[in-house]
Amino acid sequence: MRSIRTFAYAAVLGLSMFSMQPALASAEDARGVFTLSHEVHWQNCILRPGDYAFSIRTNGPQPLLLVRGRNGTGAEAMLTVMDIESSTTTEVSKLVLVSRDGQSFVSAMDLLEYDMSLRFAVPSASPAK
Repeated sequence: MRSIRTFAYAAVLGLSMFSMQPALASAEDARGVFTLSHEVHWQNCILRPGDYAFSIRTNGPQPLLLVRGRNGTGAEAMLTVMDIESSTTTEVSKLVLVSRDGQSFVSAMDLLEYDMSLRFAVPSASPAK
């Protein structure tokens, strides 16, 4: 099942690259790199530890975050941004993680240099037993 989902993501990403090729330069609002030290759930994707590059596209009906593995990780993800706000951090750019049932989930990406904070869907906490 996971290989079918991976193939579907790759097919959608591949097809969208052909249709968006002429507008790529104007469509990218922000880009950068980050490193994950442990496995992280990011909406419907699971990213392994490693180095990643990202770019943000806001010229559609819904803002998208594109994440691509670097140095041979081979991971790619296209994530829907739930909300974009003006950045509230004054320190450094960062990924905001929350813990749910022993797993890490990305809830936000604060990008100080672009003055934006991206919000992502996170599962609700399980009730305490």
